[in-house]
Amino acid sequence: MIGDTFYGPQHRELQERFRTVPLADRLGMFAANEFDPVRTAFVQAADMFFLSTVDHLGRPTVSYKGGAPGFVQVVDPTTLMFPSYDGNGMYLSMGNVAANPAVGLLFISFERPQRMRIQGNASISTHEKDLARYPEAEMVVRVAITEVFTNCPRYVHRQSDHEISRYVPRDGVDTPFAEWKRIEVFGDVLRPEDVARAKELGAVDPAEWDERVQRGHPEV
Repeated sequence: MIGDTFYGPQHRELQERFRTVPLADRLGMFAANEFDPVRTAFVQAADMFFLSTVDHLGRPTVSYKGGAPGFVQVVDPTTLMFPSYDGNGMYLSMGNVAANPAVGLLFISFERPQRMRIQGNASISTHEKDLARYPEAEMVVRVAITEVFTNCPRYVHRQSDHEISRYVPRDGVDTPFAEWKRIEVFGDVLRPEDVARAKELGAVDPAEWDERVQRGHPEV
């Protein structure tokens, strides 16, 4: 059940204005502070979720996180973990977590449809035992959950055609080099190992890359 601090005065004001206080309190009865088998199965079957963090200026930031099904793991009834792979080098989410552990996670299944919200406190791990769970992960995020609850899927659009990105690291499969790193404007600011790989593969025209993004080309 959601604790007394979950709703603030601003929430209660709106609930009173629109006469939903009893409903909000009843819905709170279905929230939990740990995973049961059903919630665990839903989270561990996900191939994506949205991560909300707070930056150094107090601004909310939302990031898409994707991987192969199972990339989010429930390690015990009150803890989940997921990998941080190579990205654009900005480390917005990870930097935010390092400064402010408060996070929100939104899981959506577009096939069923279904969605689940998770609130918690995150920490970053580079422990070998954690990294060993995820090929090519730079870091692993562990989240100690404070609330987990399922939301009504009424407005979730049903979609069934999707495939796992070819860039998601997998055991025994060579992960392709990110196409955007071959755009010349980034050539002098990449990691040394990426500079060498980009030169080996050749430059990508930025206009051509952007056009492929708009078309949804699988290599971008």
